Amino acid sequence: MKQLTCVAIDDEPLALNLIEEYISRLPSLKLLKTFDDAVSGSEYIKANPVDILFVDINMPDITGIELVRSLEKKPMVIFTTAYKNFAYEGYELQALDYLLKPIDFDRFNKAIEKAVDYYRYKNAIHKEQEQGSMYVYSEYRMIKIEFNEVEYIESMEDYIKIHLQSQPKPVLTLMPLKKILEKLPEDKFKRVHRSYIVALGKIKSIHNKKIQLKNAEIPVGNSYSEVIGQWSK
Repeated sequence: MKQLTCVAIDDEPLALNLIEEYISRLPSLKLLKTFDDAVSGSEYIKANPVDILFVDINMPDITGIELVRSLEKKPMVIFTTAYKNFAYEGYELQALDYLLKPIDFDRFNKAIEKAVDYYRYKNAIHKEQEQGSMYVYSEYRMIKIEFNEVEYIESMEDYIKIHLQSQPKPVLTLMPLKKILEKLPEDKFKRVHRSYIVALGKIKSIHNKKIQLKNAEIPVGNSYSEVIGQWSK
């Protein structure tokens, strides 16, 4: 795989120096430029292809969030911040990860491993990965979801909950149910209600418009009864 090109933007020289040092330790990365002001950094990114952008959230001219929002073609974004309370806008922009200052190298390396994995996924280098998993944005970072781990998906207005067999806590992400359905293999997942998608392989039984899974009972919507009927043919 090619080296991933990087740009770092931060108004703190020490933070920039640390990111530059960390990048130099990783052969998978190539640092193109560092900037201590967001305006110059933004102009460079708009004029040059960049794989990963490290950007501080709080800067005096424009914030890192405002900078990312202004980019028509967005690189993978890793926010850096001194604040534990991460802004909702960063969630909405689907940053790959965020690093809390002072940044630890092991934590930095984990973010890069995620970036490499995501780059391969997006560029279909590993076909088996593309067919067997997807990425969603949750808890301020990109999360890899294995299709065979999904039991069902539940809509919560603007959010969805992805219920996995291997963990009790569902993955929460900002996405409509229709959008997530487009990411799923059609032969393995079906929408059975305006609020639910189920994994066909996880169904234990169907009775009286109720689908019994291992960990939940899912209702079948009236307009989706035909879908259920097709399974018995």
